[in-house]
Amino acid sequence: MRGHDLSPAHHRAARWAAAGLLLLLCLPGLVAAQEPAAVTRSKVEAAFLRNFARYVTWPPRSFANERTPWSVCILGHDPFEGELEATFQGRMEHGRPFEVFRANSLDRLPACHIVFVGYQDVARRRAVLDELKLLPTLTVGHAPEFLQEGGIIRLAVGERVEMSVNLDRARAASLLIPAKMLEVSREVVENGAVKRWK
Repeated sequence: MRGHDLSPAHHRAARWAAAGLLLLLCLPGLVAAQEPAAVTRSKVEAAFLRNFARYVTWPPRSFANERTPWSVCILGHDPFEGELEATFQGRMEHGRPFEVFRANSLDRLPACHIVFVGYQDVARRRAVLDELKLLPTLTVGHAPEFLQEGGIIRLAVGERVEMSVNLDRARAASLLIPAKMLEVSREVVENGAVKRWK
């Protein structure tokens, strides 16, 4: 990959260095065993969204000023069970607090830094991802084909957390995904090619 030597041998070594990041992302998922699986998944995914604000770099034009809050938006189905507010309450990243918005259509949302696309319908997902593709908006979703549809990060949370990244789409949106995130990703799409690490 451009700027990163992600050969299989380098990747194995880099995964040790990146283990701290992955642990940090997953810590909220290490909850009591009696807690329902759906709640556990919601906590882990909410922690991922928070940490994306920490590690991904947005262009300065994304913020009106240095105190502009992070706008985290849920479009369509909300899988977080109210965990976003609990995760973000009293938290700041880079000196900015978080605000959460929910809507069934993009035109009912403000300008968002992170959008979780919860549409079940493929056509609706593709349409909204196409609308957002050149904006500095980090799109996140669950759908198996989310990256191929134009999304930037796909989260799959089961017995373990898996993250995949479409680096091409991130660059088109003027977002910088750090190497430490790529090194713990299951798949990375760059220059139209898919690299699988796990």
